[in-house]
Amino acid sequence: MRRHSARLTHQPDVLPWLGANFWSRTGGPLMWRDYDPKTVREELRVLAEHGLNTTRSFFYWPDFHPEPHRVDDELCARFEDFLDAHREAGMGTVPTFIVGHMSGENWDPAWRGGRDLYEDVWMVGRQAWFVSRMARRFKDHPAVTGWLITNEMPGYGRIYQVDPPSSDVVTAWAQAMCNAVRATGATQPVSLGDGAWGIEVTGRDNGFSLRETAEYVDFVGPHVYRSDTDRTRQHYRAAFECELASVTGQPVVLEEFGLSTDTVSAANAGLYYRQTLHNSLLGGATGWMAWNNTDYDDLWDRPPYDHHPFEMHFGITDSTGAPKEPLRELADFAKVLKAVDFARCTRADADAALVVPAFLERGYPYSRPADRPLIFTSLHQSYVTARAADLPVGFLREADLLPGEAALYLLPATRQLTTRTRRELDRRAQAGSTVYLSFCSGEHPATRGPWFDDLDGLFGVELQLSYGVAEPIEDDVLEMTFTEDFGGLRAGEVLRFPVAGNEDSRAYLPVIPRAGRVVAVDAHGRPALVVKETGRGRTVLATYPLEHMAARTARANPDTAHRLYAALAEVAGVRRPVTVADPRVSADVLVHEDGRRFVWLVSQSPERLTVRPVADGHLHGLDDGTPTPDVTLDPYGVAVLELR
Repeated sequence: MRRHSARLTHQPDVLPWLGANFWSRTGGPLMWRDYDPKTVREELRVLAEHGLNTTRSFFYWPDFHPEPHRVDDELCARFEDFLDAHREAGMGTVPTFIVGHMSGENWDPAWRGGRDLYEDVWMVGRQAWFVSRMARRFKDHPAVTGWLITNEMPGYGRIYQVDPPSSDVVTAWAQAMCNAVRATGATQPVSLGDGAWGIEVTGRDNGFSLRETAEYVDFVGPHVYRSDTDRTRQHYRAAFECELASVTGQPVVLEEFGLSTDTVSAANAGLYYRQTLHNSLLGGATGWMAWNNTDYDDLWDRPPYDHHPFEMHFGITDSTGAPKEPLRELADFAKVLKAVDFARCTRADADAALVVPAFLERGYPYSRPADRPLIFTSLHQSYVTARAADLPVGFLREADLLPGEAALYLLPATRQLTTRTRRELDRRAQAGSTVYLSFCSGEHPATRGPWFDDLDGLFGVELQLSYGVAEPIEDDVLEMTFTEDFGGLRAGEVLRFPVAGNEDSRAYLPVIPRAGRVVAVDAHGRPALVVKETGRGRTVLATYPLEHMAARTARANPDTAHRLYAALAEVAGVRRPVTVADPRVSADVLVHEDGRRFVWLVSQSPERLTVRPVADGHLHGLDDGTPTPDVTLDPYGVAVLELR
């Protein structure tokens, strides 16, 4: 199956977008009042010298739109100079129109008067008018390479989950805003700037639906700042959200990511950037804009920095304009993009699919929003485990009826499936695929157990659950002992998994094998892994919520499940073009349109490692073509090589 690789193509001189969200150090959000052309040009020069080609810029709404029917012409003249400065630096910019939320504070135009931004017709009209006026004024400037309607509107229009608007209201608002841009004759790509925090990505319904707004936008832009209890999961978080954000098939731009160097060491700031950039590239991102270009030490007594002081130090340069570690990592990344000619590369096809349950994104009657965080975290952990197993996976949406065929389907800690999907998975197993599901009882007590029909028939077992009662896992470590060979796992081998979860989810599925055979047992001799041969394929049931337990465990990775995933891949006949024995190093492949293949090796080890990858070809250095059978990786390092 093809993995998502859609990209923007409209302006090759500044593509792929690699840059930073931009406020000048002279004023932060108030930079247009304190605009200093010389400082702005110096700031852009430093970015360009480090290989950056794009900024995301902002019309601070209270200043640019001071009255309902007037824009500030003086500030517009300053913005035009700002655009000229980009052309002088060989860069482009993506202006953002409705900027009332920024860095931990909301700012309204004085005339808003509490009007609702989505449903007050006059207020929607004023926004559309402003968008139209600004787009018409700047659409022909060669520095403008795209448009964003807003900045994180879910945190401004209505505060996050407090009375969120409905998706039909938000979609109508988005239609009006995007149409206001296009009605001017502007041809640059448009998106919303909402952060892709809606239900298809996060499982939380904030009114912004990627599916519903896809008709009006040209790309999707995740903003990723979430934290985790496991460093490897953290390093893959942006990549995972980019994978989920590709639900519409449109290009995915990592529109915001970053960190404050008040919260991490300088060295770890650089490592986080390195991991996020390379892993999100491998996760389908085709553009990157860091948050943000500079620090703001001189603005310490202004909002938002006086009450959110850590917001002063998200910069990739310090307040004097000197590069910080994140900018150095961006510069190295820019060199890699150029070396592989990334604009003409796509991700290699995958034989394995990670199935995204429809219950993540659809509010079925009497289904519970509390199920969605479990679905999200189990999928995230499964994605990390697949990376450790060097198992390329595509994402298949149950809500889209599983488009595409795969040799292996992964359903990690999956409690809920629709009736159609249950039957389709059975059909695909009979046709030759391998379908793997790990049981999960759920994290709340309502209707414990599987929420789909005939688990017994699908996996060849007879479940032994009692109504309403979770069967608790009493051990602190699950020992899964294999009773026969399974893929690369040998009879007698033991895999150990830390046990975690609440009183509802820390539960296993008691079964009696019928048509299925037991290939692994727990420490009590109970079935832990059951295989049912069916037609030309098979189904595989883990009776423990392996991925959920790891997701609820701090510092879980690399988790032992990577060996199970590798075994599943072998049993299913999945191609893994490059593998590394050490699970701390993941491998993946990009393919150039001329046939060249490029291998990424990404380390999750705090130690320097030397590995010898196994590949269907020979690895060579990018610079000089030297054969490279052994690869040395710095702590949390990345190596990119050519596979011939």
